[in-house]
Amino acid sequence: MNLWSRLSFTFSFILLLSASLQARPNVLFIAVDDLNTRLGCYGFEHIHSPNINALAKRGVRFDRAYCQYPSCGPSRASVLTGLRPHSTGILSNKINFREHLPDALTLPLHFKNNDYYTARVGKIFHQSVPTDIGTGGPDDPDSWTEVINPRGRDKDEEDQLTVYTPQLPLPDQMCFLKAAGKDSEQTDGIAIDATISLLKEHRDEPFFIATGLYRPHIPYIAPKTYFDLYSLEKTLLPFLPVEYSNSVPAAALASTSNWPNFGTSELQARECILAYDACVSFVDAQIGRLLSAVESLGLAENTIIVLWGDHGYHLGEHGLWRKNSLFEESARAPLIIYDPRLGDNQADCKRIVEFVDIFPTVTSRAGLPVPQSLDGVSLVPLLQDPEAEWDRPAFCEVHFREHNGRSVRTEEWRYIEWGEKGKAGIQLYDQVGDALEMNNLAQNPAHRETIASLQVLLRNHFDQ
Repeated sequence: MNLWSRLSFTFSFILLLSASLQARPNVLFIAVDDLNTRLGCYGFEHIHSPNINALAKRGVRFDRAYCQYPSCGPSRASVLTGLRPHSTGILSNKINFREHLPDALTLPLHFKNNDYYTARVGKIFHQSVPTDIGTGGPDDPDSWTEVINPRGRDKDEEDQLTVYTPQLPLPDQMCFLKAAGKDSEQTDGIAIDATISLLKEHRDEPFFIATGLYRPHIPYIAPKTYFDLYSLEKTLLPFLPVEYSNSVPAAALASTSNWPNFGTSELQARECILAYDACVSFVDAQIGRLLSAVESLGLAENTIIVLWGDHGYHLGEHGLWRKNSLFEESARAPLIIYDPRLGDNQADCKRIVEFVDIFPTVTSRAGLPVPQSLDGVSLVPLLQDPEAEWDRPAFCEVHFREHNGRSVRTEEWRYIEWGEKGKAGIQLYDQVGDALEMNNLAQNPAHRETIASLQVLLRNHFDQ
């Protein structure tokens, strides 16, 4: 082969390699802190969330997606390693997963190892909010090519909050602020601006860009215009029957000290619900700007978009607030996956799925090898056919103060055990006839066989 032939061959190979890299799909990974299913696309029609709704219409909205642990740190560690909490050993927000798993392969690191540009903007791995806003917190630097830690005026104006539970630390308080100024001055507005800049800068190379938004996590801070979207008169506190606490184990309500509702009045609780809704609408507006940028930059046809809330969130259901319970509101969270190669107008998926499935799903759709060590399974069959046969339950666990609980969610039932083999109490809920989980059937003799079969399912899973 003469010199010209060698040069021509080399140039052709470079062109083919470049074309191959260009064809590799990008991933835009959007995590929203403490976002529950209180969204228009999940049936809450009064919530102003048009941009998330639009993404749900284009992609697959998983109606029943469950986190493996209803708290930020353990849930995020599970999502990002594809391992369950009892595999990672991350059972509280105080543990850095690298201390337990120094050699773990994370989702972004897997993309980085396969020649993707990887970037983090905001909260992806655990950060304490609002304490760590503007810092990396206990991040995983090896997972990223580049990181950006946004900080806005919301962090500087915490002294202006209306606080109804001053006895609690700031990350746990029921508090809010109708902020002055523009969206772009808030931390999440700054995060979206930074993400859009990264999209522009890296649109000609395969990327995995993860954007973590801080709201609606406490403190509930959003520009006043978003509060104006809602009426306090129409914002209601969920109904709580008299002596409801007698129907469930004490551990089931332990996540909210001074139960119910942290001792706030009904009016105060309703104000906080409205503030949460305002934050959701603020975040939705920021996500809308990001999705518009994907379109305008010509990235829409080759970018997989994943949007998820790290766990569910109580707003007075069962007298509870925030997370760390094993009720549906705490374990269930939004999950939307849009892959443009599958076309628009994909149907909703009613199958039960788990957040531990996100890692193998995204990896598979990107054409990367799926690590064999993962605990989850790929949801690609459901992306291709949301009504495909699927017979997998969802498991969730929580270790909150001295209370240890484990649950299994099937199509028809939720079963919960507190303490070793349920010695601290059990719960059983009919998901078909009692979706709000208000009638604990655990002591009903008619359901002994159901409980026995669910016990086997639960204990085989956690004790294996």
